[in-house]
Amino acid sequence: MAQFKLIASLLVSLCLVLPLTQAKDVNYCDKKADYDVKVKAVEIIPYPVARGKPASFSISATTGESISGGKLVIEVSYFGWHIHSETHDLCSETSCPVSTGDFVIAHSQDLPGYTPPGSYSLKMRLYDGNKHELTCIAFDFDIGFASSDSSVADS
Repeated sequence: MAQFKLIASLLVSLCLVLPLTQAKDVNYCDKKADYDVKVKAVEIIPYPVARGKPASFSISATTGESISGGKLVIEVSYFGWHIHSETHDLCSETSCPVSTGDFVIAHSQDLPGYTPPGSYSLKMRLYDGNKHELTCIAFDFDIGFASSDSSVADS
Protein backbone atom coordinates (compact mmCIF):
# COMPACT_ATOMS: atom_id res chain seq x y z
CA MET A 1 0.00 0.00 0.00
CA ALA A 2 2.86 2.40 0.80
CA GLN A 3 4.40 1.73 -2.63
CA PHE A 4 1.07 2.50 -4.29
CA LYS A 5 0.86 5.86 -2.45
CA LEU A 6 4.44 6.69 -3.48
CA ILE A 7 3.76 5.85 -7.13
CA ALA A 8 0.48 7.78 -7.07
CA SER A 9 2.26 10.77 -5.54
CA LEU A 10 4.95 10.66 -8.26
CA LEU A 11 2.33 10.46 -11.01
CA VAL A 12 0.44 13.44 -9.62
CA SER A 13 3.71 15.40 -9.39
CA LEU A 14 4.56 14.59 -13.00
CA CYS A 15 1.09 15.65 -14.13
CA LEU A 16 1.60 19.00 -12.41
CA VAL A 17 5.10 19.58 -13.81
CA LEU A 18 4.87 18.29 -17.39
CA PRO A 19 2.39 20.90 -18.65
CA LEU A 20 4.80 23.62 -17.50
CA THR A 21 7.47 22.55 -20.01
CA GLN A 22 7.24 22.32 -23.75
CA ALA A 23 9.61 20.96 -26.35
CA LYS A 24 9.01 22.95 -29.51
CA ASP A 25 9.32 21.87 -33.12
CA VAL A 26 12.33 23.54 -34.66
CA ASN A 27 12.53 24.67 -38.27
CA TYR A 28 15.71 25.75 -39.97
CA CYS A 29 15.54 29.14 -41.69
CA ASP A 30 16.99 27.66 -44.89
CA LYS A 31 15.84 24.07 -45.22
CA LYS A 32 18.49 23.38 -47.89
CA ALA A 33 21.42 24.78 -45.89
CA ASP A 34 23.95 22.47 -44.25
CA TYR A 35 24.47 24.38 -41.02
CA ASP A 36 27.59 23.68 -38.95
CA VAL A 37 25.48 23.57 -35.77
CA LYS A 38 22.53 21.18 -35.73
CA VAL A 39 19.73 22.00 -33.29
CA LYS A 40 18.08 18.96 -31.75
CA ALA A 41 15.44 20.53 -29.50
CA VAL A 42 14.12 23.69 -27.89
CA GLU A 43 12.57 23.51 -24.43
CA ILE A 44 10.58 26.39 -22.95
CA ILE A 45 9.80 26.62 -19.23
CA PRO A 46 7.11 27.50 -18.22
CA TYR A 47 4.82 26.84 -21.13
CA PRO A 48 2.93 28.83 -22.06
CA VAL A 49 5.23 31.65 -21.06
CA ALA A 50 3.72 33.75 -18.26
CA ARG A 51 3.68 37.54 -18.46
CA GLY A 52 5.68 39.19 -15.68
CA LYS A 53 7.58 35.98 -14.86
CA PRO A 54 10.95 34.61 -15.97
CA ALA A 55 10.94 32.28 -18.98
CA SER A 56 13.78 29.89 -19.77
CA PHE A 57 14.67 28.74 -23.27
CA SER A 58 17.08 25.77 -23.56
CA ILE A 59 18.40 24.92 -27.00
CA SER A 60 20.08 21.52 -27.37
CA ALA A 61 22.52 21.42 -30.26
CA THR A 62 25.57 19.65 -31.62
CA THR A 63 28.64 20.89 -33.46
CA GLY A 64 31.32 19.13 -35.48
CA GLU A 65 33.93 21.77 -34.65
CA SER A 66 34.75 23.65 -31.47
CA ILE A 67 33.45 27.22 -31.20
CA SER A 68 35.58 29.73 -29.31
CA GLY A 69 33.02 32.52 -29.28
CA GLY A 70 30.33 34.29 -31.23
CA LYS A 71 26.92 35.82 -30.86
CA LEU A 72 23.23 34.98 -30.87
CA VAL A 73 20.86 37.25 -32.72
CA ILE A 74 17.23 36.85 -31.68
CA GLU A 75 14.25 38.32 -33.51
CA VAL A 76 10.69 38.08 -32.20
CA SER A 77 7.51 38.55 -34.22
CA TYR A 78 3.90 38.87 -33.07
CA PHE A 79 1.24 38.05 -35.65
CA GLY A 80 3.90 38.41 -38.36
CA TRP A 81 5.09 41.85 -37.19
CA HIS A 82 8.69 42.19 -36.09
CA ILE A 83 8.53 43.56 -32.54
CA HIS A 84 11.87 42.87 -30.85
CA SER A 85 15.54 42.13 -31.55
CA GLU A 86 18.42 41.44 -29.23
CA THR A 87 21.99 40.22 -29.49
CA HIS A 88 23.82 38.14 -26.88
CA ASP A 89 27.39 37.01 -26.52
CA LEU A 90 27.45 33.24 -27.06
CA CYS A 91 29.74 32.73 -24.08
CA SER A 92 27.19 34.36 -21.76
CA GLU A 93 24.60 31.75 -22.83
CA THR A 94 26.81 28.62 -22.75
CA SER A 95 30.31 27.59 -21.63
CA CYS A 96 33.06 28.64 -24.02
CA PRO A 97 34.88 27.32 -25.81
CA VAL A 98 32.13 25.01 -27.02
CA SER A 99 33.67 21.58 -27.53
CA THR A 100 32.89 19.29 -30.45
CA GLY A 101 29.69 17.39 -29.76
CA ASP A 102 26.56 18.23 -27.79
CA PHE A 103 26.00 21.53 -25.99
CA VAL A 104 23.13 23.61 -24.62
CA ILE A 105 22.39 27.29 -25.06
CA ALA A 106 20.35 28.50 -22.08
CA HIS A 107 18.65 31.87 -21.94
CA SER A 108 16.29 33.29 -19.33
CA GLN A 109 14.29 36.45 -19.64
CA ASP A 110 11.64 38.28 -17.62
CA LEU A 111 8.75 39.41 -19.76
CA PRO A 112 6.99 42.62 -18.74
CA GLY A 113 3.52 42.18 -17.25
CA TYR A 114 2.03 44.23 -20.09
CA THR A 115 3.25 41.80 -22.81
CA PRO A 116 0.23 40.91 -24.96
CA PRO A 117 -0.86 37.27 -24.76
CA GLY A 118 -0.86 35.23 -27.94
CA SER A 119 1.32 33.35 -30.39
CA TYR A 120 4.83 34.59 -31.11
CA SER A 121 7.54 33.51 -33.54
CA LEU A 122 11.22 33.54 -32.65
CA LYS A 123 14.14 33.38 -35.07
CA MET A 124 17.61 32.74 -33.67
CA ARG A 125 20.83 33.00 -35.63
CA LEU A 126 24.13 31.77 -34.21
CA TYR A 127 27.35 33.30 -35.53
CA ASP A 128 30.95 32.39 -34.75
CA GLY A 129 33.63 34.98 -33.94
CA ASN A 130 34.26 35.52 -37.68
CA LYS A 131 30.58 36.38 -38.30
CA HIS A 132 30.00 33.07 -40.10
CA GLU A 133 26.41 31.88 -39.61
CA LEU A 134 26.55 28.53 -37.80
CA THR A 135 22.80 27.95 -37.65
CA CYS A 136 19.47 29.70 -38.01
CA ILE A 137 16.30 28.30 -36.44
CA ALA A 138 12.73 29.44 -36.02
CA PHE A 139 9.99 28.27 -33.69
CA ASP A 140 6.68 29.46 -32.30
CA PHE A 141 5.75 29.92 -28.65
CA ASP A 142 2.77 31.18 -26.71
CA ILE A 143 2.45 33.79 -24.00
CA GLY A 144 -0.51 33.06 -21.73
CA PHE A 145 -3.21 35.37 -20.47
CA ALA A 146 -2.18 35.09 -16.82
CA SER A 147 0.15 37.69 -15.39
CA SER A 148 1.93 37.55 -12.07
CA ASP A 149 2.73 41.25 -12.17
CA SER A 150 0.38 42.98 -9.74
CA SER A 151 1.85 46.35 -10.68
CA VAL A 152 0.40 46.25 -14.21
CA ALA A 153 -2.49 48.44 -13.06
CA ASP A 154 0.03 50.90 -11.66
CA SER A 155 1.94 51.19 -14.96
